[in-house]
Amino acid sequence: MPPGNSTPPRSSPDRPAPDEASLREAALNYLARYATTEAGLRQVLHRRIDLWAREATDRETANEQAAAAKASVAGVIARLVELGLLNDAVFAESRARALALSGRSQRAIAARLMAKGIDAAQARAVLPAGEETELVSALILARKRRIGPFRKAEPDHNRELGVLARAGFPRDVALRALAMETEAAEEAIRVARA
Repeated sequence: MPPGNSTPPRSSPDRPAPDEASLREAALNYLARYATTEAGLRQVLHRRIDLWAREATDRETANEQAAAAKASVAGVIARLVELGLLNDAVFAESRARALALSGRSQRAIAARLMAKGIDAAQARAVLPAGEETELVSALILARKRRIGPFRKAEPDHNRELGVLARAGFPRDVALRALAMETEAAEEAIRVARA
């Protein structure tokens, strides 16, 4: 270790090969800091194994050990699911609500969930239901972008409609959001966040 540096190097070539116990420990450490899906955790563990394999001194043996370690990832994830520490449905519900309250459309929410490894049917099942929820999400985005009821300058209806359309909101929802009075829009947002 270099003088004055109190932190050990992140990895060394002499580190033992990842096994099920070390992968479980890494998974628990990751889950303590981040919410994720089964697919997301699988990617994290595979990257960890690949990093170890790249840094190993004996490539041939490292590749065999990396393959064995990757095979044990499924068991680690299955055990975490069994213990309730990893739950795609809970993750999807939580993330869908947070995204809706940050101004994302249902289309954008579904796309984000599927990118995180949630299957399409499950992503559709957890979407916030109802046109009113979609309207509130559009209002939240309008407030962020200072358009519609929250505009400070002269209205540019086509530009504002384009902002909401590119965000994935249906035309009728976008038109309703842009036509609302400021007080009614603020109240709808406040009620949704309560």
